[in-house]
Amino acid sequence: MKRIAGWTLASPATLLVLLGLVAPVAATIYTTFGTPGGPFSTYQAFFASGFRRTVLLRTINVSLIVTVIALVIGFITAYVVSRAPGWLKSILIVAAVFPLLTGVVVRSFAWLIILGKNGILNSTLINLGIITEPLQMLYTQGSVIVAMVYLFVPLMVLTLVGVLEAIPDDLIQASASLGANSWATFTQVILPLAVPGLIVGAVLVFTGSFTSYATPQLLGGEQVMMMGTLMYQQAMVTFDWVSASTIAAIMVVITIAIVALMNAAARRLNPMTV
Repeated sequence: MKRIAGWTLASPATLLVLLGLVAPVAATIYTTFGTPGGPFSTYQAFFASGFRRTVLLRTINVSLIVTVIALVIGFITAYVVSRAPGWLKSILIVAAVFPLLTGVVVRSFAWLIILGKNGILNSTLINLGIITEPLQMLYTQGSVIVAMVYLFVPLMVLTLVGVLEAIPDDLIQASASLGANSWATFTQVILPLAVPGLIVGAVLVFTGSFTSYATPQLLGGEQVMMMGTLMYQQAMVTFDWVSASTIAAIMVVITIAIVALMNAAARRLNPMTV
């Protein structure tokens, strides 16, 4: 009876998720199999195109690089924040998440001002005599990576702070008293216990980077097109909704596969991770 009551209470929320999330995704994927050329013709056409394969590989590459950099920066920042005194910890958390108070488009436009040919960075380098002519920083893969790291590091910090705070100081002190150096304590005590937070943060950053549209569009343009901008182009410029649905389906499958690989890696690093 308790189980039936639980399912009854959860059924409205479950129905809402099915109607609002699962059904639209399923309908989008379903449209890709109803073309006259056969159920997999749209996917064959996608992977037969060298340009689209390049966009896909670039998107995966950029997303993985952003995830790794955000993991390193976020972990270091979160560890410092978690070990700070109470009053300082609050200030550091506010400083870390402050960028989230502004929109993605606004933050991306800020990088246009910083990285432009007449921007802050080029002007500073010229005034210091390091360079004589402005560097081409915008509309490169590097500019997209830098902006995405800036966008997603706060999410990584928020995810890891709570995990690192939950690690008792007694474990670290016991490791040191048993003769472990700082590196051994980090790799054998802190890192395994932080794996759940690392995986959650990595999933958030990777999925956000992989599906991003505004930042690649503003800072990458046509030269650094990614899957989000390609899907928008197919749907809103050429009005090829089947191709756009195919791109969306491929993105869903790849995202699920990457998340599964991250979970497998987490279980290897920490067998207690679910």
